[in-house]
Amino acid sequence: GKNFLAKTGPHKVKVIFFSKTGERASPFVRQISRNYWAYASFAFVLWREEESSIWWNTFEVESAPAIVFLKDPGVKPVVYYGSFNNSRLSEVMEQNKLQELPQLRSVTSMELGCDARGYSRAGSDTTIWYCVILAGRLSPELNKMRETIRRVQETLLSDDESNAADTDQSLAPAAVAFRNKRLTFAWLDGEAQDRYCSFYLFSETSFETCGARRDMSDVPRLFIVRYKRNTTEDEAKIERKPRNIWDAMQEQEVDPASQLVVRYNGSDEIPQIAKWVSEIIQDGDSKDLPFYRAKTPELVPEDSEPLLTRSAQSLFSKSIGMKQRIRNIMGQCYDYLGDPRIGPALLLAALMSFGTIWLMRGQQRAHPSQSGQPGPSANEVIESLIMKSSV
Repeated sequence: GKNFLAKTGPHKVKVIFFSKTGERASPFVRQISRNYWAYASFAFVLWREEESSIWWNTFEVESAPAIVFLKDPGVKPVVYYGSFNNSRLSEVMEQNKLQELPQLRSVTSMELGCDARGYSRAGSDTTIWYCVILAGRLSPELNKMRETIRRVQETLLSDDESNAADTDQSLAPAAVAFRNKRLTFAWLDGEAQDRYCSFYLFSETSFETCGARRDMSDVPRLFIVRYKRNTTEDEAKIERKPRNIWDAMQEQEVDPASQLVVRYNGSDEIPQIAKWVSEIIQDGDSKDLPFYRAKTPELVPEDSEPLLTRSAQSLFSKSIGMKQRIRNIMGQCYDYLGDPRIGPALLLAALMSFGTIWLMRGQQRAHPSQSGQPGPSANEVIESLIMKSSV
């Protein structure tokens, strides 16, 4: 158990199957583990009565068979009892594949609606949506702020479900947006996603949040991204067909959705954070803010999929499709062609190649092969022997 928890990355949910018989995983369990490989790590444990107190104190498991989901640090484990068939296990995995406060990753950005290339969780018809991101390196400070953001989610959810007379009207915009799936909360590993983190938190103190740890200071930072799509421009793109492949690549140089970023500079109090989010949403929905688009850095995958579990569908990332990959390769080729150093480099390579060929041919002419030289005739051999004998 300790080895499993230690080896599993912090970006995955830990799934533990408790069994009384100790049988191996069934075929549908193996298929489920393969389908959700990017989201969770799986393990089997043999249930023994003499160890029941350990499992109760650790994961609050009373008996077997059972399935335990371990998510965020400090969050109570989710336990399901009884036997599971294929459909039931798939349903449970879909409900618990993400952490309580989801992590912004390459495989979750589209699903969370925190990607300028995609759409909101509310659907493709939504024009404006928001994503609150907590960035920081893995540390006790980040775990504390993750718990704070989870409490903010609970505050907005309870405010939306309570009676209108009892609700705080200052939190209404955020509560309604959260209920309508126009608002998402997520956390970002600032060390693994250095470029992505620095893109949004570019400042003199961003090294305290993004990139490798330089000193003992780890400062998690909170910011909100407002996404907006230009529906008129999207319709025009559908009607206008590119003349060639280069025109198609040029149209996708920037993200289709506009992004405006606001960083939080207040205290870590839950009511203040919730009020700040609500004010940003109210201003973003009511005011005519500038439409600014940029090219967001790609999210780096935390780990690569093992070869034995790799399938055809895993070759296509959820955030980077095959078209995007081809577009990136062709864009790099286009950048190289526009580099002023490419001409002299190609000329130098051609001269070196020509010089090598000329040198090799010159050596062949100066030193012909022995097989090509004619051997001495029989008369010359006899004359040489007679001269030697006379001497």
